[in-house]
Amino acid sequence: MQAIQLTKQVLSGDSPLTILHDVTFQVEAGESLAIVGASGSGKSTLLGLLAGLDVPSSGNVLLHGADLFALDEDGRARLRGELAGFVFQSFQLLPALNALENVMLPLELAGAKDARQRAEVSLQQVGLSARAHHLPKHLSGGEQQRVALARAFVTRPKILFADEPTGNLDAATGAQVIELMLELNRAQGTTLILVTHDESLAGRCGKQLRLAAGRVVV
Repeated sequence: MQAIQLTKQVLSGDSPLTILHDVTFQVEAGESLAIVGASGSGKSTLLGLLAGLDVPSSGNVLLHGADLFALDEDGRARLRGELAGFVFQSFQLLPALNALENVMLPLELAGAKDARQRAEVSLQQVGLSARAHHLPKHLSGGEQQRVALARAFVTRPKILFADEPTGNLDAATGAQVIELMLELNRAQGTTLILVTHDESLAGRCGKQLRLAAGRVVV
């Protein structure tokens, strides 16, 4: 993945407010990158642009050779479906589906015939086989985030985007989730890009990109 002079401006009243200024960097396949910085530094905005969930004011992103912003919104969505997985701070599990069904969902949407079998293997990898038939409300926060990890990795994405994945977890549980995420990252060769304010987590990643007021700090 390559970000090239990414800039994002929004209107604040009558004047433009620049959230990101000319952000340029490259991440090789299979690497892990932590995007760090204080609250309001532009971390989540940058992650949204890298995933094609938002459009920059200028600049570009190359995702596995594809020019992300040469595609329309549907094209970007298709590319995300083919290449990317997501893990969020708020887990984003569907409350009416049990753990297994939540993990099966992206496979079913992609038309996979072996969705149940692959989802069972993915839940086993995160140590939750015994909780497969529990609804999210009956799982702890750490268990919910492990289900979210199983769902993110079950499609064997080329790249995983994680936005504050331990933000709603206590320190010990967060450390377990991060260990698991990095282990899956290594095992599958997935490129990992995560936003975090946790310096110890950032230090576990192969690279760090530090933002301050929307600019890369060298």
